[in-house]
Amino acid sequence: MPSAEPDLLSVQGMSKRFPGVQALDGVNFSVRGGEIHALMGENGAGKSTLIKVLTGVYPRDAGTVHCNGREINPSSPKEAERDGISTVYQEVNLIPHLSVAENICLGREPTCFGMLNWRAMGKRAVKALARLDLKLDVWQELASCSIAIQQMVAIARALDTSAKLLILDEPTSSLDTSEVEELFAVLRRLRGEGMGIVFVTHFLDQVYAVTDRITVLRDGKLVGTFATSELPRLQLVSKMVGKEVSEFKHALATPGEAKAAAESTPFIDAKDLGRKGSIEPVNIVIRKGEVVGLAGLLGSGRTETARLLFGVDHADSGEVLVDGVPLRLFSPRSAIRAKFAFTSENRKLEGIIPHMSVRENMILAVQGSRGPWRALPRRTQDEIAAKFIKAIGIKTPTAEQEISKLSGGNQQKVLLARWLANEPRLFILDEPTRGIDVGAKAEIEKLIASLCEQGLAILFISSELEEVVRTCDRVYVLRDRKLVAELEGEQVSEHAVMQMIARHEDA
Repeated sequence: MPSAEPDLLSVQGMSKRFPGVQALDGVNFSVRGGEIHALMGENGAGKSTLIKVLTGVYPRDAGTVHCNGREINPSSPKEAERDGISTVYQEVNLIPHLSVAENICLGREPTCFGMLNWRAMGKRAVKALARLDLKLDVWQELASCSIAIQQMVAIARALDTSAKLLILDEPTSSLDTSEVEELFAVLRRLRGEGMGIVFVTHFLDQVYAVTDRITVLRDGKLVGTFATSELPRLQLVSKMVGKEVSEFKHALATPGEAKAAAESTPFIDAKDLGRKGSIEPVNIVIRKGEVVGLAGLLGSGRTETARLLFGVDHADSGEVLVDGVPLRLFSPRSAIRAKFAFTSENRKLEGIIPHMSVRENMILAVQGSRGPWRALPRRTQDEIAAKFIKAIGIKTPTAEQEISKLSGGNQQKVLLARWLANEPRLFILDEPTRGIDVGAKAEIEKLIASLCEQGLAILFISSELEEVVRTCDRVYVLRDRKLVAELEGEQVSEHAVMQMIARHEDA
């Protein structure tokens, strides 16, 4: 149970603005000694910004921070450590080719007469690991350890200071179930020692398994702080997505129970498709001329499922049947040969080639399918560009315009055209309307409906529940890397999706 002592960390009126974005807006946040405190919120809620301000990565624009009874204003992570705040990030930020001991003491190595004191380093490493009840050969190379052990070493490094507050940013994202339980045992032990722990995660089950209180942020603002035991899951989901909880009138289906159209056979049939540490085995059916949605909170496994279907990540279980025939998905190349298309949620990093023209971006999939030795004739390139600029309504002065100079909505249209030029049979759309204006969203949704009428099968992913409900014929709901429900027809509603996300406690 959380301590009744005064707050270990107290944040009052925290604000941070970036050009065009109010990332934090007057946020209050507190952590007690001897508690595990969850920090929750969807993408863009302000969680990462709050952590980076607390740890000195970003300067704050307004507000005060008190830690352990005194006001602090760190200007770097190292200064934050001196102030009593240590952070372990989602990606283990250590050096794999150094030993465990060297990583634990990195940047603060003990010396003797100007030379590294290896004996003292080893003792410090053993002591830090002992707090986690972990016994290792501290001189073994970190790279030889499992991801779970590397995560523990990162925590041991964070504890090799006078820190009173430990911030864990998505610490379980790469761990399996047993490894998560081992980590939770460590966190409970540290809580018992009086340490304050901030636990940033998207996994609802884990929040209710280990935390004492929950703070929810949305759009850079504080929604509220709640005792975990007093906040039903459905209310937590409602506060995160900004939708009110109301009575649910629709019948709900569990996975596999939704009724399929008798005359329609599956085009895509993914059977027990999964990847350890990424997504538990799922069964998904997509028919020609159908929009199937993947819904769930950030971190639920939506994108991970899409990446398996496109061969970006290699599945270690299950299979994918196309028209009843198994498809061997070794890589995106094999998916493209099967006439699959995929637009990533990260348009800037995994979509557009910013310094290339609209035409050059548009013909990449067609050229890729031909191979490096069969260059697409320039005349054909121009014809493709002209066709789709007109068909999709891409607003550009010329096909030779650099794509980075287009609006977000028009960049997204170019990416859609890139794959349509390759005449796909399955189109996987991961957040196709993120970051674009309302008018462009409507145009893309209209295009999706048109593609369905032409017989394309579409897998649609969006964090906006209203958009999923408006666009999709059927919806698979995911939570904590698991498929938890399948909704069809009148069952598909925002409330039904929210209830399925929160179903574990409120069923």
